[in-house]
Amino acid sequence: MDEQALIAGVRAGGDEELARDFTQDAFIRAFEKIDQFRGEAALPTWLRSIAVSVILNGLRKVKRLRQREVGLNVAGAVGGNPRQAEPDLKVKLRGAIDALPDKYRMVFVMHDVEGYTHQEISEALGMQLGTSKAQLSRARAKLRESLAEFAGEWAS
Repeated sequence: MDEQALIAGVRAGGDEELARDFTQDAFIRAFEKIDQFRGEAALPTWLRSIAVSVILNGLRKVKRLRQREVGLNVAGAVGGNPRQAEPDLKVKLRGAIDALPDKYRMVFVMHDVEGYTHQEISEALGMQLGTSKAQLSRARAKLRESLAEFAGEWAS
């Protein structure tokens, strides 16, 4: 298994520590299930499927936890006068990326953030090349829709 592709994929979770946790969890899960490996597929393919499962499940858990968090601006409003400020592009972009479906987010981060090719993504995630391209296109469309209010700022 290409460790770099795995680490790039798990970075979709948002930070390096989370990426390391997902990587460790994937290898622990593989070690625990090695007796279930029947050789019907290549070992890297089997490991990749375990890693993708660990990553997607981990991202779902992280997403649920993040939805429960309260931002500092909301927490500050509880004790004093609320401040009404438009969130900046960076915050909106982060939220829009987090709101993408898991597989779209994985492909988007691997391609547009980490710089992997569609061929590398399709191999790392065990999907067809066309699926990688389609998911990236859909992810970008969702981001354009979510960030439409900033379109004028990008053009300048």
